[in-house]
Amino acid sequence: MSLEVKRLHLGATPGGADAWPVHGFVVTYPGGAALVDTGVGGPPDVIRDWEVVNITAADALAGLGLVPGDIDLVINTHLHFDHCGQNAVFKHAAFYVQRAELDRCRRESPTIYDWFDFQNASFELLDGDAGIRPGLSVIATPGHTSGHQSVLVAGEDGAPDLLIGDAAYTPRQYWPEPGQLPPGQAADEDAWHASVTRLRALRPGRVHFCHHTDVVHG
Repeated sequence: MSLEVKRLHLGATPGGADAWPVHGFVVTYPGGAALVDTGVGGPPDVIRDWEVVNITAADALAGLGLVPGDIDLVINTHLHFDHCGQNAVFKHAAFYVQRAELDRCRRESPTIYDWFDFQNASFELLDGDAGIRPGLSVIATPGHTSGHQSVLVAGEDGAPDLLIGDAAYTPRQYWPEPGQLPPGQAADEDAWHASVTRLRALRPGRVHFCHHTDVVHG
């Protein structure tokens, strides 16, 4: 089964050398494509407060020779505004999200929930690890949020690509040192450590980050 991971640049925070990118990922497979995270969007006050430089999902996809209609399904690693903010671009697609994450967002961030829960939005609610397509699966990685999930993509070399979402912001957080977690990395630090330990034990061939350009190999 031949699958390919392509990174989408969907925006950045300001700050010069300290700017954080916002990435999504397209996973192509025979006969279709999935999008992991849709980038920044939400009520205007949210975007203004964070001062995010935004790129539309349609423009980012065009850079890969794709249009939104080419995306069969969307996987949201979690429901923060920089990961689900452009879900409405993909009204035709089903959104794969952990049930616990949808419940958390509805409870903790009703304004964001109302933004992406547009009329007739189709959710495929997951309860833990799940296969999505042959060679494409999600693994529950609570910690950053209670319903966070990461994505595994089968690699030709037998070692999967790991799309880590916000389970780790950077390579340094993937190999954490005590006391080195930045603000916002973990809502539940014990769950976060357990999830990152589990991800490392999978021995992914490549680890791709949503807020860092480096790829961890091996």
